[in-house]
Amino acid sequence: MPSFFKDRKLKKDHEQDAENQSGNNSVEYMHSSLLANLDTIKQKTGNSSDVVIRQLKMGENFDIKTAIVYVEGIVDNQSIQEFLLQSIMKDDHKETLNQHNALDLISEDMITIGNVSSIDTWNDLFLSLLAGDTLVLVDGTNQALSVDTKGGERRAITESSTQMVVRGPKEAFTESIGTNTAMIRRIIKSPDLWVESMKIGRVTHTDVTMMYIHGIANDQVIEEIRQRLHNIDIDSILESGYIQQFIEDQTMTTFPTIYDTERPDIVAGNLLEGRIAIFVDGTPFVLIAPAVFIQFFQSAEDYYVRFDIATSIRLLRVAMFIISLIAPATYVAVTTFHQEMVPTQLIVAIAAQREAVPFPAFVEALLMEITFEILREAGIRLPKAIGSAVSIVGALVIGQAAVQASIVSPAMVIIVSLTAIANFATPSFSMAISVRLLRFLFMICAAIFGFYGIILALLMTVVHLCSLRSFGIPYMAPLAPFIPTNNEDTVVRLPWWTLRKRPRLISANTSREGTNQQPSPPSSRGMVNRDFEEGDNSET
Repeated sequence: MPSFFKDRKLKKDHEQDAENQSGNNSVEYMHSSLLANLDTIKQKTGNSSDVVIRQLKMGENFDIKTAIVYVEGIVDNQSIQEFLLQSIMKDDHKETLNQHNALDLISEDMITIGNVSSIDTWNDLFLSLLAGDTLVLVDGTNQALSVDTKGGERRAITESSTQMVVRGPKEAFTESIGTNTAMIRRIIKSPDLWVESMKIGRVTHTDVTMMYIHGIANDQVIEEIRQRLHNIDIDSILESGYIQQFIEDQTMTTFPTIYDTERPDIVAGNLLEGRIAIFVDGTPFVLIAPAVFIQFFQSAEDYYVRFDIATSIRLLRVAMFIISLIAPATYVAVTTFHQEMVPTQLIVAIAAQREAVPFPAFVEALLMEITFEILREAGIRLPKAIGSAVSIVGALVIGQAAVQASIVSPAMVIIVSLTAIANFATPSFSMAISVRLLRFLFMICAAIFGFYGIILALLMTVVHLCSLRSFGIPYMAPLAPFIPTNNEDTVVRLPWWTLRKRPRLISANTSREGTNQQPSPPSSRGMVNRDFEEGDNSET
């Protein structure tokens, strides 16, 4: 039976003939000379010091020259030593080993590592080498073996730092795409969990993986995401945010149309609803598409607690979202145009506080909001050791000094503080930062038209949200268009035994669970009879 190397050689010969006929010489194949191959590797890598080349001699007369090439730091040195070098240097096939069957014997009888493949082009060789694989080259053969020895130092699995929960799994994704996909495999143990890998970036050749559950995810959405990923043509992909900006439907909006998370349980839950996850090597943040508006107000913990508690917390988040959006604008509108709408004692107290303030309410709110944004950005960028000091100085010293200097009123400090705290209640950072930008637009509308401007801005925001799409799915679904069967898990969350259907516009298989899942405890009559019978038996 011919080996896969011979089949690969025949395939290469056909490709060479086709290229000679078409005149296309873009694909460069390896040389037969080991010395020429090693010289090309050194030349292409600039003779880099971290590219290790180990030359060996094999065969009965030690006349077969062999070389092992790998990049130090991104390989598992122990695997190379135990499963590659020791196996080859034993050389139990001295009598039968020659240049023609050397790669076959090394692959089939010597190397004990699982993933071994054959390559014959320079493009495939450097992709494998710089991805952490080890190359085995033999003199007289224009092919090489690529042995999977990826390794190196990696960050351990730790608790999520951006999406904290009280109850639920504590593990979060890391920067290794292999570790991240394996974490999802441990949760969803199904052969229908399909994974498609590709490399994006002309220079970085970043590994990007698309994961979905076959039979649950919508095939049209899968094909749309796959096409958008393949259409990306850029020199580098350093984080999943690069991918997000290339494949999202709408760019002229502050609202995120693709969800991102670093929690495996959130990814698993969305996969089971029919969504698609996009993993990018080098970042712990995984993209989930398609995304809807209400999804950004849901937390993983909502599904681990009782439905009444989850519903009350979700309603609180929505209320905090509205407060963070219109609280400063409402203060500006009330103090500027609509004093009659506030109780007399309260408006008199506010007027007394603002008597010494030289700025209008809009300028006062603008100064406080910009100051708070500066403090928040500084607190994020500064080292942890002094980050808390900046918060104390900004919140206490600057705030108190601004009030005493009559630059702002105490009521404005309260409004801005309440707005900031409400903004932190939004589970998704991408949604929270979009509100921070829209807040200034609402303040401008309130300063010009009062409450009428706030209502106009709200109407424009709702119309804009209804016009957005995420891979063809309406952004406000299932609220607009209104789908009654899918509103069981939106602002309110009903008990698990009532959530029988997946989102209709997202999933191809809407059936989630069987019927008659409602808990049915034994009747009180049956319990009384059983206790009475147990009492009679104990007496006898």
